Amino acid sequence: MPPSPPHPPSMPGPPNGPATSPPSFREPRPEPLTRKLGLAGVWFLVINGMIGAGIFGTPAAAQRLAGDFSPWVFVLCGLLITPIMLCFVQLSASVAGTGGPVLYTRTAFGPFAGFQIGWAFYIARLTAFAANLNLLVTSLAFFWPQTQGPITRFGLMLACCAAMAWLNITGARGAVRTLGVITLLKLLPLVVVAIIGLTRVDAAAFTAIADPPGRTDLTAAVLIVIYAYVGFESGLVPAGESRNPQRDMPRALILALLVCTGLYVLIQLAAQRLVPELASSQRPLVDAGAALLGRTGAAIVVAAIVLSIGGNLLGSMFSTSRISYRLALDAQLPSVFARLHPRHETPWFSVLFYALAALALAASGSFVYLAVLSVFTRLLIYLTCIAAMHRVRAATPDKDDRPRLPGGPAIPLLAVGVCTILLLSVRIDSVLATAAMLAVGSILYLIAARSPRKPPAKPETAPDPGNHRPPQPE
Repeated sequence: MPPSPPHPPSMPGPPNGPATSPPSFREPRPEPLTRKLGLAGVWFLVINGMIGAGIFGTPAAAQRLAGDFSPWVFVLCGLLITPIMLCFVQLSASVAGTGGPVLYTRTAFGPFAGFQIGWAFYIARLTAFAANLNLLVTSLAFFWPQTQGPITRFGLMLACCAAMAWLNITGARGAVRTLGVITLLKLLPLVVVAIIGLTRVDAAAFTAIADPPGRTDLTAAVLIVIYAYVGFESGLVPAGESRNPQRDMPRALILALLVCTGLYVLIQLAAQRLVPELASSQRPLVDAGAALLGRTGAAIVVAAIVLSIGGNLLGSMFSTSRISYRLALDAQLPSVFARLHPRHETPWFSVLFYALAALALAASGSFVYLAVLSVFTRLLIYLTCIAAMHRVRAATPDKDDRPRLPGGPAIPLLAVGVCTILLLSVRIDSVLATAAMLAVGSILYLIAARSPRKPPAKPETAPDPGNHRPPQPE
């Protein structure tokens, strides 16, 4: 089902004055996608964007750099990421259409900036998907060593991509329910390791603060650990499928941050007690599982790694395919990317294209050349969205009940400061690769702008009962 014809933008002014006030981006037509996601579904997308494979290796690096102070590094990183996430709490309560960062940027800085953020988001997630797909197949070698043959590896990659594409095409509700089951299964072993490991922790571990390491080691530890908290922005993209995005998106972000911080700290404490040589461990949580239950415990943790990567991949396909759908809806990509399945009402072509492109990158190894995009691209998206906050708020004045950040500009300034510190860890090849990617995006945008296409539709900004399809039951 192709998108309905877009409407020209308007610039309403004050009742008794010129048209100088910010535009109102209320969508006079329904969002083509059906709103089926509740708070749990949004939370599953956010938490799987944050908890991937990284936490299974991070405890060793944190211990090596910060020693007994390492659990407090996880607390510190949770505090550092908080202002960034609070900025997205306010943004997600203002713009309710599909696209997330694309719409925030377009609302504030125009269609070209919105396209570039969408393009950067898409390519970075695509290459990360290909890398994690390879990691998932490699992890399966613990149970089935024969998977490392080239033909078998490709067959497993094909099966994974096909299964995820099928789940995403046959319905958003089914895909998110599957994601929910995967999330619970992958978190369960982590929680068990944390709880059982904590039985061996002296109560003083919760009150005594170890001496922090030197500034250099502490900074290095923070730069490693904090990336276990990012990725939440993927869960904001499908706002057009949330029944109440203005309420559920902010709640999902805050709940995910609390769960991640608490779980990470407990896992680090448990790993310190279960793995005496934690700093030199190559597979710290696998070793922790082995310390508890021998090979069975190690197998359970490896299964959790596979499920964690699988959940991250399924959530990535769900969210990132909505980016190409959004850009096509705005006439910045071919309209075929905005086509919906006639029965399931999902962007089937965008999902299928993403799956095939990821499979091609994963099988060929081409993602290795683009792997440096992830860190700098993510920080670029964060900084751009934070800079968009004031204009997004001005463009959506009807959201009087949205969360208000305390301290005026203090939290956005703190968020910019955290991003600036993280930028110090970015390598020059990441900057150059991102610049080249944005240059390609500029060429694609100019080509699309010269094509005889209709003007882009305005993004939806409110889950108004008269402004979208009625919500479907879970």
